[in-house]
Amino acid sequence: MKCPFCGDIGDKVVDSRESREGDVIRRRRQCLNDQCKKRFTSYERIEEIPYMVVKKDGTRERFERSKLVAGVLKACEKRPIKPANIDEIADRAEQILNDRPEREITGRELGAHVMSELKKLDQVAYVRFASVYRDFRDVDDFAHEVRALKGHKE
Repeated sequence: MKCPFCGDIGDKVVDSRESREGDVIRRRRQCLNDQCKKRFTSYERIEEIPYMVVKKDGTRERFERSKLVAGVLKACEKRPIKPANIDEIADRAEQILNDRPEREITGRELGAHVMSELKKLDQVAYVRFASVYRDFRDVDDFAHEVRALKGHKE
């Protein structure tokens, strides 16, 4: 495994743990480079038939957890949100896919799930994500969403 800090490919596994569901193995690793010696975490998952996301235009695209996490991270930038919370959102999205017999989900359903999770977690991150997901065109779209949030809160 390549060290994310120095790029060296030598490492040793310090600790391994299975997730509660048994579908992921978390490994703590330590770089063997004498100048680095830093620790990092890797995750192993069983590769299965890919889940697909049906886009607005009808095209199908492979579900990529990293793409979902990147979108949520962008919305949560400079907000007091722990990385574990973002992982939990991605975990729950994957669980929704796992529970489906057809192995696909619409982008609309996936986005709605992420938005509901972010709404509970952080309203600023929610509005940021919604602005991209719902393709806000102008300030009025933002204002409408904020008014809806305020009405929901009261």
